[in-house]
Amino acid sequence: MNCQRCGDRIESGEEREHFGRTLCEDCYMDALSPARTCDPWAIHSARNLTDQSGAEGQVDLNEVQQRILAILDETGGIEPAHLIERLQVKPTDLEREIAALRHMEKLRGELRDGRRFVCLW
Repeated sequence: MNCQRCGDRIESGEEREHFGRTLCEDCYMDALSPARTCDPWAIHSARNLTDQSGAEGQVDLNEVQQRILAILDETGGIEPAHLIERLQVKPTDLEREIAALRHMEKLRGELRDGRRFVCLW
């Protein structure tokens, strides 16, 4: 059986049902808890964590987050589809990483000629 969202193979007994669709565990979790880039409470929490870290706002970033920031520094901004290609990650994984970096005020989105770009804060 395959996931009706991402198409990945699902082992028997591991499938999840969500609004009539059969999903893998990852897609099921994404459906229950979608990434939100504009979340005032998450931004407040990230600021407090940064303030408490003591090292001039240094927060530990994971490898993908570090690569995202390096690409944005190199390019000056990039469309999400191109970022997915460069990072070789799933779109939902990129959304979660972008949401976390947005909450830390490390990156932001902007429109350029009607197209969505991700760029440094």
